[in-house]
Amino acid sequence: MADTIDPITLAVLAGRMEQIADEMDATLFRAAFNPIIAEAHDASHGLYHAETGDTLVQGKSGLPIFVGVMSFAVKAVIDKAAEAGDLEDGDIYIFNDAHMGGTHLSDMRLVRPFYRDGQVFCYLASVGHWHDVGGAVPGNYNPSATEVFQEAFVLPPVKLVRGGELQQDIIDILMRNTRLPQSAMGDLNGQLGALDLGAKRLHELLDEYETATVKAALDALGDRAETLMRSELASLPNGRWEAVDYLDNDGITDGALAIKVALEISDDRMVLDFEGTAPVTAGPVNIALPTAVATAYVAIKHIFPDLPANAGVMRPVEVRVPDSSLLSAEFPAPVGGYTETILRMIDVIFSAAAQAAPTRVVANAYGTINALSIAGKKSNGQPWVMFSFYGGGHGGSVESDGLNHGNAPISTATIPPMEILEAAYPVMFRQWALRPDSAGAGMHRGGLGAIYEIELLEEKAEAFLFGERGRHAPKGVASGEPAAMNRFAYEQEDGWHNPPLASKMLGIKLKKGQAVRLETPGGGGYGPAVERAATSVARDVALGYMTEAEATENYGTAWKGADQ
Repeated sequence: MADTIDPITLAVLAGRMEQIADEMDATLFRAAFNPIIAEAHDASHGLYHAETGDTLVQGKSGLPIFVGVMSFAVKAVIDKAAEAGDLEDGDIYIFNDAHMGGTHLSDMRLVRPFYRDGQVFCYLASVGHWHDVGGAVPGNYNPSATEVFQEAFVLPPVKLVRGGELQQDIIDILMRNTRLPQSAMGDLNGQLGALDLGAKRLHELLDEYETATVKAALDALGDRAETLMRSELASLPNGRWEAVDYLDNDGITDGALAIKVALEISDDRMVLDFEGTAPVTAGPVNIALPTAVATAYVAIKHIFPDLPANAGVMRPVEVRVPDSSLLSAEFPAPVGGYTETILRMIDVIFSAAAQAAPTRVVANAYGTINALSIAGKKSNGQPWVMFSFYGGGHGGSVESDGLNHGNAPISTATIPPMEILEAAYPVMFRQWALRPDSAGAGMHRGGLGAIYEIELLEEKAEAFLFGERGRHAPKGVASGEPAAMNRFAYEQEDGWHNPPLASKMLGIKLKKGQAVRLETPGGGGYGPAVERAATSVARDVALGYMTEAEATENYGTAWKGADQ
């Protein structure tokens, strides 16, 4: 029936199912207690295949990285239920094991079988970044972790709800393993509410349309996603292109770590081969295989923006990840800094694809979320943990300059506003501004990074940073220039200091009135700098985006006197 469903019905059903996932997103964003979900939207919801766990539909407001990894998470639940033989209507599984479900331990996953007429029709799933899940470092970004147990509490797939009955003992275990139980309980209730809404809306849809018709639509959407992907690949030249980039270090040993890719196109098929990538590391920049596959999807979605959020897109794509590489780490290797590694994966895929089709690709974005947490106790003894991520410049493209102060290209999340952070935590932002001279030069320059300077208002606290791009700058493409690198500093009684490992450090002791300072990278440039219009350079100087010295060094003197 998937081949015969009429296009109008298919379009209507596709829109209805996307709306279900979007409503689930909105429900959690409004109900969550922690700003990483409520303000930054570090969460996602979707519908998944009843047998394979493949992504059928995902909400548009959640993180794209979850499109691929959540299919692995759902499949883990399917396998666990098959082994136990006790799946029933009303069950909800919960877990955060990153080696089974991808990403890292802060991302708590809830998976619910959706029953219709006594059969599993599909799975509904919710994932959200909880504020704190135990471990050695508040906020869970531990740059010195050498195993997952030092990062957070590890929960395999277990039934949080059994046949409609909430299992209080599981909740008790979860709340005992967080520094912020009120926040965790609020987020958990938000995720449960989102799943309830999704089930209600899906029942309403199936009341209106026959079950067979909706199943046919889901099959057709997967087939059409595959057809569209094959068409996109067939429009590109055949060939093989390579690229390599580096992580600063693993947080333990100060040595660069290569991430290498060979992109090969043969008619309507693509291979992404990561042979030559660094082996599993002692520190937490490893990722599990599900995360690597999902990252390849995110990069592909950027290169081909018309592709839908459906597993059919990946049918013509083979992702080859060597065993024992930092892209295929196995339990209990630490994976807390997965965000930094997947950003570098996207960078190398873009750099390789730019050689095949430069007009489809943007230059490297700033390449780090700069996971900064500051934690302590208030005067009343109440613990607090300010965890957030911070923006930077995006890469230039064939059409325009890069975005100033954007969020990482792994997400559609937003950067929590300064006012929200200052209201929630005992800190004050001395500075929150664009960073001059941080953009990569080019015909279309990269976007500007940012400067954040954060002062402590409580008597004492500790700060922890997990970042990247402190040693290897974001690259330009099509002869564009690299951007400025990441810089971090922290204030002590004898002045300002920088981390020995450039972008990673834990246990920074702060006293009242002292501050930390992030200067984030810009984006790489697109095209030769000599081709940039003199008027554009003059405008950048006038706006303070670039100093006169930087403009002259990158673009010569033709811009002087040009109309803005």
